[in-house]
Amino acid sequence: MTTDLDLLRGTLDVLVLKTLAWGPRHGYDVARWIRETSGEALRIEEGALYTALHRMEARGWIAAEWGVSDNNRRAKYYRLTTAGRQQLGRQSAAWTRYAEAVFRVLNAAV
Repeated sequence: MTTDLDLLRGTLDVLVLKTLAWGPRHGYDVARWIRETSGEALRIEEGALYTALHRMEARGWIAAEWGVSDNNRRAKYYRLTTAGRQQLGRQSAAWTRYAEAVFRVLNAAV
């Protein structure tokens, strides 16, 4: 059984993995991409983002290395690993099924 916390954590994970599927990014850029791509509807708190990034790195879904950002600051860049790409596929499929089920319920005739 999936708990609410698992669903929320899974949401952030799949969003971060999808973001990194487009290429390596530092944490601030991950949050910005999600915010902009969602039309400003999704805003990721810094604490939640970095907790998720560290968790996913520990699981081997992403790898990190230090680099220099566009504004010439030292930043940790995250990239998707092969395991992360596989996890993205699994989570995307699960979220698609979940969203379709929710939409069916919401759109049911009363």
